[in-house]
Amino acid sequence: MDVELIRRAKSRDPDAFTELMRSQMNSMYKTARQILQSDEDIADAVQDTLLTCWQKLDQLRDERAWRAWMMRILINNCYEQIRKHGLESSMDILPEAAAYSENYEQTEWQDLLWRLDEKYRMVLILYYLEGFRTGEIAQILGMPEATVRTRLKRGRDRLAEEYHGGKANE
Repeated sequence: MDVELIRRAKSRDPDAFTELMRSQMNSMYKTARQILQSDEDIADAVQDTLLTCWQKLDQLRDERAWRAWMMRILINNCYEQIRKHGLESSMDILPEAAAYSENYEQTEWQDLLWRLDEKYRMVLILYYLEGFRTGEIAQILGMPEATVRTRLKRGRDRLAEEYHGGKANE
């Protein structure tokens, strides 16, 4: 991430902020999609995240932690959508695979992920799909890094069990 771009955004340069957020839109959408069901709820959570990031950008202390900071805001906004509207989390419903990917391997991966408990799924998504390190995930989710590492291992184990036809035991 371009630290200079973040600094410009922090100095209230709207073009820099727009460029910064545009670079993260796909990532934000994919993450919100793992929590929320409808496109409208996802759009609301992303929009709330954009607004919150703009309003609180001066509270960001370390520009290198910007992406983790923004993701934590997004995840909190997703869960706020669930609380506010009494929504079910998309984790509670197994999606129709065809709705998410025309690529068979991607569909199979999505289906396996959806079968996992949320606590494992979110850590796996942030680690493998979003590329965050365990320390960053700990910061985003507000938990010890050792817990993140444990959930990564258990999540991988459960994925393997599901893939090989077994049921993951909780």
